[in-house]
Amino acid sequence: MATTDVEDFIGQNRHLSDLVETFRSISESEKHWKCRREFIFRNINDYEDPHLDHLLALSMVWANHVFLGCRYDPVLLEKVKEMAEGVVVEDAPVFKTRDELVKQQKKR
Repeated sequence: MATTDVEDFIGQNRHLSDLVETFRSISESEKHWKCRREFIFRNINDYEDPHLDHLLALSMVWANHVFLGCRYDPVLLEKVKEMAEGVVVEDAPVFKTRDELVKQQKKR
């Protein structure tokens, strides 16, 4: 589902769109929420009630990884990356691990 497809889906499903808007965290920026909302819409058909909480948790794992650099179990991370295929995040931050920073310092 392309970004324009998501916008069309939202326009055609106002009730669902209104429900998804209630999932936005008060601390999420517009950019962060737009991407996480797209993640939710791309996968919501696979996680209907009573499994909607699972989808929301996975969306937070993905967003925390992309926007905050949080690290998770590789299997979980692979799953959320697959679920996020097609979600475009412009100007995503780039994070380095402590080991990468130490290695870089040793080269100098």
